[in-house]
Amino acid sequence: MQDRILVLGAGGQIGTDLVDTLREDYGTANVVATDLKEPTPAQKEAGPFEQLDAQDGEALLALVKKYKITQVYHLVAMLSATAEKMPMRGWNLNMDTLFTVLELAREGHLKKVYWPSSIAAFGPTTPKQNTPQHTVMDPGTVYGISKLAGELWCDYYHKKYQVDVRGLRYPGLISYKAQPGGGTTDYAVDIFHKAVANEEYQCFMGAETTLPMMYMPDAIKATIGIMEAPAEKVQLRTSYNVAAFSFNPQELYTAIKAQKPDFKMSYAVDERDAIAQGWPQSIDDSAARKHWGWQPDYSLEQMVKDMLAQLSKA
Repeated sequence: MQDRILVLGAGGQIGTDLVDTLREDYGTANVVATDLKEPTPAQKEAGPFEQLDAQDGEALLALVKKYKITQVYHLVAMLSATAEKMPMRGWNLNMDTLFTVLELAREGHLKKVYWPSSIAAFGPTTPKQNTPQHTVMDPGTVYGISKLAGELWCDYYHKKYQVDVRGLRYPGLISYKAQPGGGTTDYAVDIFHKAVANEEYQCFMGAETTLPMMYMPDAIKATIGIMEAPAEKVQLRTSYNVAAFSFNPQELYTAIKAQKPDFKMSYAVDERDAIAQGWPQSIDDSAARKHWGWQPDYSLEQMVKDMLAQLSKA
């Protein structure tokens, strides 16, 4: 039987790319996109798209039954910087939607669930260099707290109810298909838009604030990779560390300037830099590499060249 896939939060940064790739792999009719926002004409034309409030469990179940869904990619979340402005709303959105999906799987409506965690689940006492898979986790943001709690609940549902749930701890993600969505690492997307528009970029992060990052094609590769891995190879049901490269704003600026010599950047550091200071600077993803064969394709320099090329076409 052909898998039928539902993507929650398909209009976001990850979902935009993920839906396109899944439709290439599984067929357009077998991948249903959903988002809280009404679909654009382009989204409607691209394939099945349903407007959905992921906090409405009955509506979600109805869609699962309507399309005979077997897998859910749950990408709905209020990101770090936004959730800090409305903590309880962020917590409720991030956790309630996860429980709804886990319960659908526990009840037998779904065969497989994907739920992403983040480096935000780490904290200020976590080792910052080559952050291990198993280490101290003391997040200091609502988003990070919800991700750590979610990891533990996913593991619980797997052990207690045999729910086939899988996840990754994403680093900061960089994509040319979607606009920044309220995350602390969004400077690394916005900077490219300014560079292509020949505008000066004002960076809200400190020049030397180093974070692990990843180009979106690699994030999509990892996401689908863990979902397609044989169950016996997925030995961790919290979330796997995955990594590609690390850089700070000054290093990214230098890499862009090598391609666009007239590009200028200034700094206006705000509270998002303080959030980033509590996160790792580099990630040890040896468990993902060993267990199910994870391997990134893009270096920093390759990512910069492709981002500039893709945005220049738009």
